[in-house]
Amino acid sequence: MEDRMEVSVNRDLYRNGRLVKASDLSLGPRLCKPSSGSTGTAVIFQYGLQECGNTLQMTPEFLVYSTNLTYSPTPSGNSPIIRTNSAVVPIQCYYPRHGNVSSNAIKPTWMPFSSTISAEERLSFSLQLMNDNWSAPRASTVFKLGEVFHIQASVAVGNHVPMKIFVDSCVATLTPDGSSGPRYDIIGYYGCLLDGRAEDSSSAFRSPRPRPDTLQFMVDAFRFTGTDTSVIYITCSLRAAAENQVSDPLNKACSYIKSTNSWSALEGSNDICRCCETRTCTAPAPAPFRGGRSLEREAASEPRTELDHDLATLGPLLVIGGERGQVLAVTREAAQVELWVLVAVGSLSLVALSLFAVVVVKYVMRR
Repeated sequence: MEDRMEVSVNRDLYRNGRLVKASDLSLGPRLCKPSSGSTGTAVIFQYGLQECGNTLQMTPEFLVYSTNLTYSPTPSGNSPIIRTNSAVVPIQCYYPRHGNVSSNAIKPTWMPFSSTISAEERLSFSLQLMNDNWSAPRASTVFKLGEVFHIQASVAVGNHVPMKIFVDSCVATLTPDGSSGPRYDIIGYYGCLLDGRAEDSSSAFRSPRPRPDTLQFMVDAFRFTGTDTSVIYITCSLRAAAENQVSDPLNKACSYIKSTNSWSALEGSNDICRCCETRTCTAPAPAPFRGGRSLEREAASEPRTELDHDLATLGPLLVIGGERGQVLAVTREAAQVELWVLVAVGSLSLVALSLFAVVVVKYVMRR
């Protein structure tokens, strides 16, 4: 049985009467070209779920396949000009992980993207966007400069003993690859919210924690300079420790307070945050040994296992610039971006996103 994805793109992409060239459209990081089934009014992509560089994420309820539709306009003939803006449209398709399935569509809704990684089904780390009052997941991944990312990290322990979550680091990039460039360090050095140190930032951890297994923080929205894309990804290193873990330089959540020009710990003494300024946060020195055994074993020096930490990625997030006409994939006359996702639960899943165009995504099960 072969799982395939079908994407149908209206050639009147901006709904201004000007049809885009099929050759200017591509799918996924590998820039897959349109399939032979394209027509005069629609461009069709038909590829396997694992093709075109699509990424797979898991949440407790869904398998989430993510990709991008890219429009890169080229000049006509020998003309040196183009008349449309480039566009990157994020596409996400959701497969239910449990229960019976049917082909009945549910009410169209935007499902916020979150990345979830499970460690042998014992610890499940997740990273997701929340609304402004933290009461529910955010219903959109489009932001304007001046708005705030409300980010929640959590760990589901299942039958495991109670755990406390820490965010050791977070980095923003233009692709889902957290090691790619350009990159911007938001959190580093085992829980120092470095972005809050920037002159124009008020980023901070939210106090108090709602629960030991949940950690929340706010980051002022931003976008990279020197690039035409408004899409960013945030990749964080999440770690779980014992619920009674004592705060120390390796187990902390520190925010920079501009009114006092100092670092403040979410829990424990502010002294554990001193290394955020010097950026020299390291494990405490081990106690002297006697007879081959340490007199005292610090919790921070406990060896990590493969089950207590993992990476989680949030994105793509679309950040709209403050200047007129800076909205990604919108012409100068347009003033808004419209996005929606249509999820069809069943043996095929369906996603529809609109950026003044209709992009239809179908999952086809072929035997």
